Amino acid sequence: MTFRNHTLWEVLQSAFSVPIWEKVVPAIWETLYMVVLSTIFTFIIGLLLGLVLVLTSKEGLHPVVWFNRLLGAIVNCLRSLPSMIMIIIMLPLARLILGKGYGANACIIALIASCVPMYGRLVENSLLEIQKGKIEAAKAMGIGSARILFTIMVPETLPSLIRSSTVAVVAVISMTALAGSFGAGGLGDIAVRFGFNRFQWDILIATVFVLVIMVQFVQLIGDLIAKLILKKRHLL
Repeated sequence: MTFRNHTLWEVLQSAFSVPIWEKVVPAIWETLYMVVLSTIFTFIIGLLLGLVLVLTSKEGLHPVVWFNRLLGAIVNCLRSLPSMIMIIIMLPLARLILGKGYGANACIIALIASCVPMYGRLVENSLLEIQKGKIEAAKAMGIGSARILFTIMVPETLPSLIRSSTVAVVAVISMTALAGSFGAGGLGDIAVRFGFNRFQWDILIATVFVLVIMVQFVQLIGDLIAKLILKKRHLL
């Protein structure tokens, strides 16, 4: 249904009709599958990357300046690539690993490769917010580096880490929509295939509505958890 032959109200009514949602609902599940798996791996790898960047920095607990600069340069190079370019580059790797360069699983690899450098930097920036005096005091008390990291630095910066994680999840959702145009399926696929190529604006509106709801839900949950932690610490 296009605006050429129908009014805005008719297109909106069609966007929330049963036939449209029979196409949209399966795509929602495909998108959620990609988002959940990509988010899990992004959190694990990105958190480790951020911890390593902080630990090996010049003022870190275990300074290894040359390694930190090399790793930082690699992260910056990956972050400088547009998401579409990253997907194109990673599809041959997905084909090598999975035997095919299309579908949800293939694009999950590209999503992880694109989002991990960004999340790693967010984790690094969050951990660097902690006051240096607390770390120096812990060192003076003879507390080990691992204990300082996981009992002081991470807990102290937890609200900021949660907000960074929220940003990462929103980025993953946006990337899944983009990956749909490369054969990943999901909401991005039907938005491009039907909404753009066939000018079916009712389907496009329905997919945009779902994506907006997903992002708003993630943002709401992330802000709520961060505020609860701050209130528990009497910082709000």
